[in-house]
Amino acid sequence: MIKTVKELFASEAASLAGQTVTVRGLVKSNRGNKAVGFLQVNDGSCFGSAQVVYDPVADEAATHLRMGAQVICEGEFVLTPENKQPFEIRATSIVVAGDIAEDYPLQKKKTSYEYLRTLPHLRQRTNTFGAVFRVRSELSYAIHEYFHEHGFFYIHTPIFTGNDCEGAGQTFVATPDLKKPDDFFGHRATLTVSGQLHVEPFALTYQKVYTFGPAFRAEKSNTPRHAAEFWMIEPEVAYCDLNGDMDLMEDFLKTIVSRVVQRCPQDFEFFKTWVNKDVDARLKEMLEKPFKRVDYTEGIDILLKAKAEGHKFANPDIYWGLDLMSEHERFLTEKHFGCPIFLKNYPKEIKAFYMKQNDDGKTVGAVDLLFPDVGELCGGSQREEDYGKLKARIEELGMPVEAYQWYLDSRRWGGCVHSGFGLGFDRLLMYITGLENIRDVEPYPRNYGEMLF
Repeated sequence: MIKTVKELFASEAASLAGQTVTVRGLVKSNRGNKAVGFLQVNDGSCFGSAQVVYDPVADEAATHLRMGAQVICEGEFVLTPENKQPFEIRATSIVVAGDIAEDYPLQKKKTSYEYLRTLPHLRQRTNTFGAVFRVRSELSYAIHEYFHEHGFFYIHTPIFTGNDCEGAGQTFVATPDLKKPDDFFGHRATLTVSGQLHVEPFALTYQKVYTFGPAFRAEKSNTPRHAAEFWMIEPEVAYCDLNGDMDLMEDFLKTIVSRVVQRCPQDFEFFKTWVNKDVDARLKEMLEKPFKRVDYTEGIDILLKAKAEGHKFANPDIYWGLDLMSEHERFLTEKHFGCPIFLKNYPKEIKAFYMKQNDDGKTVGAVDLLFPDVGELCGGSQREEDYGKLKARIEELGMPVEAYQWYLDSRRWGGCVHSGFGLGFDRLLMYITGLENIRDVEPYPRNYGEMLF
């Protein structure tokens, strides 16, 4: 019977003792002596590998198998609780499904992340990236699972758009003819930076919706946290204010992270041992501590007080109205509060046009969730439901009203209070794995100045 390695490691696998099983996968190592040989075979289903024991005299060809070869191994499943391996497969047949050329670039030795970025089609075969992309898959599933359990509808928002959600203008023009950008769609189109604007009208029908898909930013930022193509999780909820939005953020994050840690124990043990020794502790803290809620104005006061008391900031020009730098966000979470915080009610001048304008005339109902070690992880807001205020803000920012009329109309044709947030999926993956570069959690990174194929 054909079994995955994950199935063989499962507790109920003991019932297979003495039976003939077949595993298929990549050779991770091949060692032995004249009397006995040992293949480590991994099929990607889990971090662990199956140990296949063979007779080098009877199967001399197996002694030449190199790391990376694809094999099909059949043999008796034997429990070995006295050894490091809980079981082994005593081979009766080893078939080479795909041999390996001598110039295979991966070897059984420590290899830098930088080098492995040049091999995105192979790096998932290494321990680190095998774990990363398994966790990426499990995290994706947990996201859909959470929303489904909580009554959300999954909406597929468009990749092509005529609206820049953030108003920053750092978008990729999407046209088959650069000389005629209006020719294909009849007006200028770009790759989306967010599905939010398009998912909002669906919230006004279904009440709870979300979109989870790729987004694109044309910022010329070559940093460990920026990518030109990344994935965004964006729920939107009708009859929900800013407090409800924060409640959803916290419950969502704690639930999905808890499930992934529980479902991928071998992978997280590897991250803790080999990637970042603090991963275990910070995830435990995230799951157990409540996220504190802090007003932006209070945050600025805390930073000014710290500066006055002698704390040295690389960016010391701190004032009300400042769009906080990562070091400011990390000071608040790491030095002052010692936990994740919701920083809310930002100055409207540094936030997007669609955010709810507060009664003070200076701030908006916006919130950023700030985490120790990384700074901002996700941001959200209560949306401005008042047609007149929203239109005035669009005009104030010099944005083309006609391009956003459809969005404005959702306010006068049965609009209501609603809120949502956007969470960078790749940055969340960085946080929970301990990896520090976004290029190392994306299967095929697309960054400013970099795209291999």
